[in-house]
Amino acid sequence: MKRRCVIIGGAGIRDYQTLWDYLNPDDFNIFCDSGLFHQEALGIKPHLIVGDFDSHENPHWDVETIVLPCEKDDTDTVFAAKEAVKRGFDDFLLLGAAGGRLDHTLGNLSILLSLHAQGKRALLVDDYSEMEVVGREPVYIDDSFPFFSLLNISGTARGVVIEDAKYPLRDAEILCTYQYGVSNEVLPGRRARVSVGEGALLLVKVRRGCS
Repeated sequence: MKRRCVIIGGAGIRDYQTLWDYLNPDDFNIFCDSGLFHQEALGIKPHLIVGDFDSHENPHWDVETIVLPCEKDDTDTVFAAKEAVKRGFDDFLLLGAAGGRLDHTLGNLSILLSLHAQGKRALLVDDYSEMEVVGREPVYIDDSFPFFSLLNISGTARGVVIEDAKYPLRDAEILCTYQYGVSNEVLPGRRARVSVGEGALLLVKVRRGCS
């Protein structure tokens, strides 16, 4: 199994204990600017630090660091994802990338779309949910997640299939202007199956026990 890249951004994290379960000891960890505030609580060391350091001072640790200009097209998190792709990573986990400023959250969701378009696997995890992009290849949701939603964030989503869920779909279309794929439920004891024939959808799997 190839090494995974974990990208840590600066959005708020409250439930560090849950996030620990997603981490592997052989992950390659990239901390983005104020994502460094999470370093101690996550209990992982950076292998690469990137940022313009407008929200966290450069720690000047003995760690590879890429200092970015403050005025640029890419956010620090987008740059980190591009840099990781250049270094050959195919599997990604994004933490501290949702919540807080809505514009940053939406921008980080576009990273999932970009990585999916490049044939990469990417999962964004926050205090409440797991998020990933679904296309032609089916994705499964087990009943440990009480709810899941399929949202159109790309403009095209046709041939949508949902099986083994309370609200099934077959060859459906979900529009950006009509998001009716919110708060579905996996049938008890089953695994829901979702796929998209044309385009892509954002799958949000809501974890049990979130307040």
